[in-house]
Amino acid sequence: MTKFPMIVTRGLGKSYGSNVALAGVDLVVSQGTILCLLGRNGAGKTTLVRILATLLAPDTGWAQIAGIEVRRDAARVRQLIGLAGQFAAVDDGLSGRENLELVAGLYGLRRREARARSQEVLERLGLAQVGGQLVRTYSGGMRRRLDLGASLVGKPAVLIMDEPTTGLDPANRIELWKLIEDLVRDGTTMLLTTQYLEEADRLADQIVVIERGRVIAGGTPDELKQRVGGDVLEVRTTNAADVERVVQLLDGLGSGRPVADMRDQRVTLPTTERVQTLLAAARRIEESNIPIADLGVRRPSLDDVFLALTAPGAESRAAVPLPSSPGRSTETRTAPA
Repeated sequence: MTKFPMIVTRGLGKSYGSNVALAGVDLVVSQGTILCLLGRNGAGKTTLVRILATLLAPDTGWAQIAGIEVRRDAARVRQLIGLAGQFAAVDDGLSGRENLELVAGLYGLRRREARARSQEVLERLGLAQVGGQLVRTYSGGMRRRLDLGASLVGKPAVLIMDEPTTGLDPANRIELWKLIEDLVRDGTTMLLTTQYLEEADRLADQIVVIERGRVIAGGTPDELKQRVGGDVLEVRTTNAADVERVVQLLDGLGSGRPVADMRDQRVTLPTTERVQTLLAAARRIEESNIPIADLGVRRPSLDDVFLALTAPGAESRAAVPLPSSPGRSTETRTAPA
């Protein structure tokens, strides 16, 4: 059964003077699924989020939330969405419960309903015991959960999260992942931007990679990993200055071009012949007297995909699958219950 498309964009464009933030972005997010948006800083992710959240108008193209066009009926769209930004936006001078009740009031909930809904959210987030305490006493992880709670108190059909786990320690990040999975299991549709590729690998039903405001690849995590092909040879150098030398040594050995990651002093190379490639690489490296910290072959990860897609000179070859005929509606329509 085909799921209703809860988020649809067509030809979405936005520029700031000569700087092109979005250049014709097409997306579809089906009901009850997670689409993860990946891209380097400045790729256009936050601009897209702000347009979908009715905070910014596009220059070209259009976007719909649950069949309602964002520019034509922003007020109705705001009733359907929740937004969690990169940093917790809660009032330190109020308690956790007061923060949620304030947001519930902005959604139009009556006082009794706002209190009941706020208590429900606090319990779901594991904050019921500290709901009466001032937010200034909360830890960073507690503040992040409360910020997410503020986006949930209105029971949004669509939740937009812009790098929600930024700054969280590993334990709090995993805790938030579990909450996100529970929300989607209950029917919430989610668009999530992230720079943590392990986060996208765990959560995403679909992944879209944006580079310089354009969609350059899309698919499930497994589909994107298959683009790398076979296995991945990985070399970690002892010295950063040797990374480029290793790239030159490995060129021509695998089934694709070697990719350098200067931050981690790492070079990766796709291969369909793991043993032969490993032996040949080890031989070349030894003959060149390059000291290395590690050498091995493993299965491809989203890191490999991302680095290959965004490497200088990489060509965009994939497209994001779209519904057969979502069309641009001239009338607003609501999602099925």
